[in-house]
Amino acid sequence: MGVGSATMIEKVGCNGMKFRKCVAFYRASLDRSGSVLGLLRLEEAEHVKMGPLSVSPMGFGTWAWGNQLLWGYQKGMDSELQRTFNLAVENGINLFDTADSYGTGRLNGQSEKLLGKFIREFQGPEKVRDDIVIATKFAAYPWRLTPGQLVNACKSSLERMQIEQIGIGQLHWSTANYAPPQEIALWDGLVAMYEKGLVQAVGVSNYGPKQLVKVHDYLKARGVPLCSAQVQFSLLSIGEDQMDIKNICDSLGIRLISYSPLGLGMLTGKYTPSNLPRGPRGLLFSQIIPGLEPLLNSLREIAQRRRKTVPQVAINWCICKGSIPIPGVKSVRQAEENLGALGWRLTLDELLQLEDSARESPRKMIQNIFQTR
Repeated sequence: MGVGSATMIEKVGCNGMKFRKCVAFYRASLDRSGSVLGLLRLEEAEHVKMGPLSVSPMGFGTWAWGNQLLWGYQKGMDSELQRTFNLAVENGINLFDTADSYGTGRLNGQSEKLLGKFIREFQGPEKVRDDIVIATKFAAYPWRLTPGQLVNACKSSLERMQIEQIGIGQLHWSTANYAPPQEIALWDGLVAMYEKGLVQAVGVSNYGPKQLVKVHDYLKARGVPLCSAQVQFSLLSIGEDQMDIKNICDSLGIRLISYSPLGLGMLTGKYTPSNLPRGPRGLLFSQIIPGLEPLLNSLREIAQRRRKTVPQVAINWCICKGSIPIPGVKSVRQAEENLGALGWRLTLDELLQLEDSARESPRKMIQNIFQTR
């Protein structure tokens, strides 16, 4: 596809998701070998419904913004992060996921601070800035024992980001496994922040199928719709629980948000048993990467045939399953590549090939310890 060429996006997307018909203008980015890296420009982005909100079919995650332990964050990276944010927004991404716990040590809350700063300093059209949806998560810390304390956490996030209202206020994890009484207080906190207008919608994260139904029913009885459920969902995480969660979301009208759609980087195709990332991720990768060859081979085969990259294929699988993936971004290069997951779709045969290969791979992503049953 040449620079500046255009195409029409079909009204019905993967998995029956309906998008607005729009003209997408592409600017192809070429790597050194001349292969197309992906989509860099969507003049008018496809949007999907998430509760009362209209969001891009892919968001970006900001876990790395402020995290020194896992992602090697340094304040000198802020300029690159801001350019990354600007590129994303200019190309139709309006959903950004963060959390009040993102940032290590003295940098706790740094992700929210940077996100708020980048929004304020965005130089593009005011309407584009106003359409940005922030989904932040509130940690279920043991000292947050009352609804009021969760509301105060929400107010603190608003102050850090210097905004008046959060798009989606999410409970970061459930306490059902270790502190059941605290769980009800936290749910009441979600109700309170919604009723006070501090958030446009509420969601949960790391909820298993049984607890997801419980929180949905509890909030519904209080007149508060559950907008979203965020879980680890990727070709590395398609076990029985994850598919049950997906089916529950579909039946109850909850939008599934897929975090770690690239398996912390294992589905990028960059790593091998002899080439692992440094730090804690390296230990995890060493246990899983050796068993991923069937899946990685299928990803490479489809990527080559489609003139896409391995990460673009892996992210597109999430979109085709009806979820909203939120791959993390730390650089303009990563954002450019991730944008190439939009504007096209895998065929049914390709989806089945990937899922069969995922099942053939003996190693799977370790389930988040915070996810409930």
